[in-house]
Amino acid sequence: MLFEQGQKIVMIGDSITDTGRKRPYGEGRGEDIGKGYVAIVNALLHSVYPELKLRVINMGISGNTVRDLKERWETDVMELQPDWLSIMIGINDVWRQYDQPTIPESHVYIDEYEATLQELVGKTKPSLKGLVLMTPFYLEPNRNDSMRSMMDRYGEVVKRIAEESGAVFVDTQSALDQVMEHIYPAALAWDRVHPSMTGHMTIARAFLNAVGFQWK
Repeated sequence: MLFEQGQKIVMIGDSITDTGRKRPYGEGRGEDIGKGYVAIVNALLHSVYPELKLRVINMGISGNTVRDLKERWETDVMELQPDWLSIMIGINDVWRQYDQPTIPESHVYIDEYEATLQELVGKTKPSLKGLVLMTPFYLEPNRNDSMRSMMDRYGEVVKRIAEESGAVFVDTQSALDQVMEHIYPAALAWDRVHPSMTGHMTIARAFLNAVGFQWK
């Protein structure tokens, strides 16, 4: 596995990461780390690799876009001095274009998304032991659906930046697509965005597989 003894892993993103985590830092007992994929990742790392004593901190905030991440990057990432950083952002960047079509100032179009994510990765990568970039997703199997098609384009941006920066890449959308072959999307997420525990487990599994977790 890529994680090593005593390392600090910060996981940042939007509501999919947040899931009710404690403020200001999502770590501690019970549901302090949230109730989603970050909590699952944390539990599996500690149960399968207890000797590593890894520290996982949830820094997701519901409703965030990449623009919001930039505004809090210094306090919520740089000052925490993580060894590893995981970023999953983009759902709201796309979603606001559909659920708030008449409020353009809430939209983060793809050029800004790519430039901002590249900037954040560029300023942070040199201080990290490792970086994980996860695609945003939409729980809609029809790839011709307008929002799904746009989400895929934002996911391609993440893949490209991961390749350019040497980051670990997690194709979250692809992992969820495999589950949607057998489970109706509304059963995974009532709004096709906020997943059930099955969805969160799928995300956690994709993340852990990407970092070389051994399911021993």
